[in-house]
Amino acid sequence: MTTPTTEHCKIEGCKRPYRSKGYCNVHFRKWRRGELEAKPRYKTCGEENCRKPMVRNGQCQEHYDAWDASRKAAAATPVAETAKPASEEPSAKE
Repeated sequence: MTTPTTEHCKIEGCKRPYRSKGYCNVHFRKWRRGELEAKPRYKTCGEENCRKPMVRNGQCQEHYDAWDASRKAAAATPVAETAKPASEEPSAKE
């Protein structure tokens, strides 16, 4: 008969028994809320200090909408007309 091995939480210094994903109950809940610095539950926004889930282009919905709005605003502003060269007019002395 084999003796069951007691696995412990993979957080350093935590001696609580393993629950899921290698974490104890306390650390598993923190992991699910995104509060652990370990590998996040889902891909997060690439903006600094934003831990919301990533939606598109490496950004959360809020940052993506802001980026998209600024891009549309830049496209909507008319481009200044290029300066037309002065037409060569015949001199008045001819």
